[in-house]
Amino acid sequence: MPDIPLHGVAAVIPAYKPGPDFPGFVRQLAARGFERIFVVDDGSGPPFRPYFDDVSSLPQVLLLRHAVNLGKGAALKTGFNAALCENSSALIVTADADGQHHPDDVLAVARKLVENPTHLVLGVRRFEGDVPLRSRIGNDLTRVIMRAVAGQTISDTQTGLRGVPTGFLPDLLRTATRGYEFELDMLMLCRTLGVRISEVPIRTIYENNNASSHFNPLLDSMRIYFVLLRFAAISTCSAVVDNVVFAALFASTGHIVLSQVVARIAAMMLNFLLVRRMVFHSRGNGRREFLGYVALVALSGSASYGLIRLLHSQLGIGVIRAKLLAEGALFLVNFLVQRDVVFAAQAPTQDCSSPTGNQA
Repeated sequence: MPDIPLHGVAAVIPAYKPGPDFPGFVRQLAARGFERIFVVDDGSGPPFRPYFDDVSSLPQVLLLRHAVNLGKGAALKTGFNAALCENSSALIVTADADGQHHPDDVLAVARKLVENPTHLVLGVRRFEGDVPLRSRIGNDLTRVIMRAVAGQTISDTQTGLRGVPTGFLPDLLRTATRGYEFELDMLMLCRTLGVRISEVPIRTIYENNNASSHFNPLLDSMRIYFVLLRFAAISTCSAVVDNVVFAALFASTGHIVLSQVVARIAAMMLNFLLVRRMVFHSRGNGRREFLGYVALVALSGSASYGLIRLLHSQLGIGVIRAKLLAEGALFLVNFLVQRDVVFAAQAPTQDCSSPTGNQA
């Protein structure tokens, strides 16, 4: 019997073309005290129906089906929605169907979640021993980028074994992503919403060199890293607007200050709206954030102007080229200030252990 009761803790398992050990894995979870298990058949097809028919015979299992493969994120959200509809105060533990998670580790994450019902609990792999190169490199690279972009140090960014607090589930259901990148968006949202992250060490299991995994190292990694590159993409778009307006005004007026101010205002409005919505997913005070953003733009613009003058008058670099160099030098500084000051995560206004915010 588990040391900590699992009442109110449900397991959600997204499954796409699972292997023959899948039914046994689900049965072991039921034997370890999970009273409700939501299995999502993500369009696996008729050849895999016997596996799902097997697990659906268990009284703890509710089988949900997608007619076609919609992606891991979509399958997780189908499970989350069903769990909340059945029990509005449910805590959720997610586990993969490809044999990478030991039932005892799933139980350990569930216990940690019960102890910390407002935290996102990650089952983090140690990546020791015979680990497939694609998995080791993928996790190391994503961890570095996550640290730079989100300001969070997470041992295992790609783990599918997670404990999700009740109050976090509605926000996750509203996200647009539906593939593997959904799990990275989950981590990004933690910082935005002030959800704390706890980690539980788990076994590193790769059966047959992880052959049963449907994670495409090239395509799915590009999708994941695109989530992290949204800021750069938006900044690039804003920079194009900034430089086009600047060049047009400078060509007609020859006035650096006027051209800089007008171009910066045009780029500022576009950048603020896109970054606030698509990068930092902010739900803070819009007026406060806008004022902070304007202050940052003013300081950044002054610094950019000073650099342009320096590069142009002292080093003889053309104005347009000097502007590009100055903006490039300030790119990282601007991002860090926006991340940690302008769109800083707000303290949670409610306890994520329940949708109403009432503490037990």
